Amino acid sequence: MSKKYALLALLFLWLLNISTAQAQRVGLVLSGGGAKGLAHVGVLKVLEKNRIPIDYIVGTSMGAIVGGMYAAGYSPEEIEEIVLKPEFQNWVANRPLEGKVFNFYDADPSPAALHLGLSIDTAFRTRVTPRIINDATLNYVLATMLAPASAVAKYNFDNLFVPYRAVASEVFTRQKVVQRSGSLSDAVRNSMAFPLAFRPIRQEDGRYLFDGAVVDNFPTGVIREEFKPDVIIGVNVGDVAFRKYPKEKDDQLLTSTLVFLGSNAADTLSVGPNGIFIQPDVADYTAADFGRVRRLVALGENATEAKLGQLMQRIQRREDTVALQQRRRAFQDRAPKPDFTRITVQGLPRQQQEFVRRFFQRSGSTYTPSDIEEGYFRLVSNDFFTNVYPRVRYDEEQKGYSLGIDARQANNLTADLGVLLSSRSMSNFYLGGAYRYLTRYLYTVRGNATVGRFYNAVQGSFRVSIPGQIPLYFEPVVTFNNLNYQDTGSLLGTNADNTQLVQRDLKTALQIGISPNYRSRYILDVGAFTNRDRFANTPELSSTDVLDLNRFQGVTAGLRFERNSLDQRQYATKGRRVKFAFRGVTGQEKYEAGTTANGVEDRTNNQRWVRLSVFTEQYYSLSKTDSVGSKTNAWGYVVDAVASTQGAFSTYRSSLTTSASFLPLPDSRTLFLDNYRGTAYAAAGLRYIRSILPGVEWRTEGFAHVLVRPWKQAYDNPVLVRRSNSVSRPYLTLMTGLVYQTPVGPLSVQAIHYDDRNHRFGVFAHIGYVLFRDRSLE
Repeated sequence: MSKKYALLALLFLWLLNISTAQAQRVGLVLSGGGAKGLAHVGVLKVLEKNRIPIDYIVGTSMGAIVGGMYAAGYSPEEIEEIVLKPEFQNWVANRPLEGKVFNFYDADPSPAALHLGLSIDTAFRTRVTPRIINDATLNYVLATMLAPASAVAKYNFDNLFVPYRAVASEVFTRQKVVQRSGSLSDAVRNSMAFPLAFRPIRQEDGRYLFDGAVVDNFPTGVIREEFKPDVIIGVNVGDVAFRKYPKEKDDQLLTSTLVFLGSNAADTLSVGPNGIFIQPDVADYTAADFGRVRRLVALGENATEAKLGQLMQRIQRREDTVALQQRRRAFQDRAPKPDFTRITVQGLPRQQQEFVRRFFQRSGSTYTPSDIEEGYFRLVSNDFFTNVYPRVRYDEEQKGYSLGIDARQANNLTADLGVLLSSRSMSNFYLGGAYRYLTRYLYTVRGNATVGRFYNAVQGSFRVSIPGQIPLYFEPVVTFNNLNYQDTGSLLGTNADNTQLVQRDLKTALQIGISPNYRSRYILDVGAFTNRDRFANTPELSSTDVLDLNRFQGVTAGLRFERNSLDQRQYATKGRRVKFAFRGVTGQEKYEAGTTANGVEDRTNNQRWVRLSVFTEQYYSLSKTDSVGSKTNAWGYVVDAVASTQGAFSTYRSSLTTSASFLPLPDSRTLFLDNYRGTAYAAAGLRYIRSILPGVEWRTEGFAHVLVRPWKQAYDNPVLVRRSNSVSRPYLTLMTGLVYQTPVGPLSVQAIHYDDRNHRFGVFAHIGYVLFRDRSLE
């Protein structure tokens, strides 16, 4: 009898164990830690691979992002694929997506290193609005990536693929905020708004929420209160205490440690006696190490596999892999079609709201995702609006999504500052500013100046910007340039005929521009110009000599197409730049002979010509496209050609000063090279770029160009000019050097060879942008 009861007791215990295992509910807690939170992806991979169920997720900061994506129905493999893409680095590193920058407003590269936004109200109170992180791309990606899951869940986080909570904080009251409903992308974005790293976004109720790491970086208490799981798996990637002071790398770790010093420390026992605590070994990584994705994911896998025995023992229940995938697919398939029916704007006066809405143009009866994307990036490319935040929400009545734009602040005043320091006497200082006023259209008054020994310039403009299906602007512009070539030669000698040269031009023009798509624009400009060149005609000059003066004034009209997707203003490694231009010029030349004119008398000539120019520059990566954080290894090519009907001016040198010039290197504008100027030329070049140290690139560039029917000095008088009837020999330009991109612009040291008798070899070093405004006839 006792045997019978014993067997029944064993059977009862066995059935009870099965029942307990079936009823066992598992909660996953993911801590914050910046880039170190990428280890969470590896944790998810191992849990799913070993069929360990995940019934609830609570996350803070980076844990909220990874957890939110999993709760939205993304598999661990899909999340890993997303964070391994090169685009992910752009999201987290304040870089716009390639091809998604709309240059309707600011296409011309500026030498400014500092761009500061200011806001002045009607009482003349000024507020500085600097951007810590330009999060426009990140906000859009999160909003569109997580919008379908929010719609399926009807904005209740209990109805997501996995019930989910994101922890944030209300910074002014220091209260913890557990986000249970609403927009999933808002919840994720709130939880990662760590002070001094990512700015907070204003909630629909008017509050600002900050990163939950401030109050609870390891929210085991939240998952226990919200879901009451049987087992808690806690993954901590927050800063950990070192066993000893890290003397060799304290400087490297200091910034990250200070940023996260206010984070709530993880309690390793808070998972409970039945829980599992996982601590990936991320002590050697910082919160900014987003380029080390593969290694961080692997560390998460390693840490989870080390706890696999404990996981399998304490969590008896197993997830059916096929059923999990079917459930995930069914959840994703319930997402509404990506059609947008409405655009709403808040935070701005009524007229400004209408201006914003006009950036978004329908392709038909609804807005397509492409319409929404293009309109959004058009909008954020204009820094008049700051803190632009997109909200995507599904409207059951309209049977489509609505896009809400929150743009609560405006920069009506901006200031720009740049400095160029050079090994030659071409250092300069750049200062610019702009004032914007928005009603139905955007009115912009802009001015800037460059002051230096070689280059001085002033520019002012007034632009009226009109958004629409094809955005349009009108802009009167006044530009003054002065280039003094004295003492800008190489270290190995100079020559009077190209150092005793001063070029000055003044142009007043009206520009009309349209931008039909990303990165591209067409510009028509019509204006009047006055050029004045002073020069010597001989290689030797005395203190009593008087320079020749050549004035050329008239009118010009030009039409050009530009497209620019380069990743840097100078020393690019990715992207493409294309420019096609057609220009007509008519004017009168007045030549006044100096003491080196060799008998040539004053004269006046009428000049008229047309010019066609083509330029393209493109780069190709030699690294694997999926190699996130890999060092730069790329090559590029340049093609540049000009053809014009320009005739001869009074002298050989005045013909050169007015002709087009081939400028292959950043310093080429600062040297007057006879063999690089003519009315027609064709050039091609190759560039190779390779990283040799962290942040340091080695660049080698080579160019060849030929002049078609080049200017030559007359046989009987070298001051006068004749035209050759042939094509010149190929001229070779070479450069090799190191480039390091600093916050104030590129730092570079170069060895250069020009195929010119006066500037054959040289060494050039600079920090800052070597950029100049276009001349009057360019």
